[in-house]
Amino acid sequence: MNKRTQVAILVGSKSDLPLAQETEQWLADFELGYETRVISAHKNPAGLREFVSTAREAGYQVIIAMAGLAAHLPGVASSLTTLPVIGVPIPAGPLNGVDALMSICQMPAGVPVATMGIGKWGARNAAVLAAEILALNDQNLEKRLIKFKESLAQK
Repeated sequence: MNKRTQVAILVGSKSDLPLAQETEQWLADFELGYETRVISAHKNPAGLREFVSTAREAGYQVIIAMAGLAAHLPGVASSLTTLPVIGVPIPAGPLNGVDALMSICQMPAGVPVATMGIGKWGARNAAVLAAEILALNDQNLEKRLIKFKESLAQK
């Protein structure tokens, strides 16, 4: 991770990386630094705890966690940090991500996860929301977001 890396993207499996690439592209378009890691909440809970509990000290400001099925990754990440966590449900399994959506948006009080829609749109919106959070303290990023929103209106 370099000094400019502000966003951590977490996925539970290598098979989730294509969806993470949607987020990476949009973060790159906003000129934001990011790092993507494969850390399973189920198979490597100690690794997840280590990464998330030290994320702020490492310079991260936002965590985007993508998960399918039972979708524990975003909630567990949120429970281990005070950084904002954005959850993206992965379209997987027999319910095509609806179960993940319900799991991510039903966090207990005090363990918030900003929940995006299922799949590519959610992955892209996670990048936009991360940029909006970071723009609270970055006027240049705010200007890029304004141009982005204007371009949406023209499409």
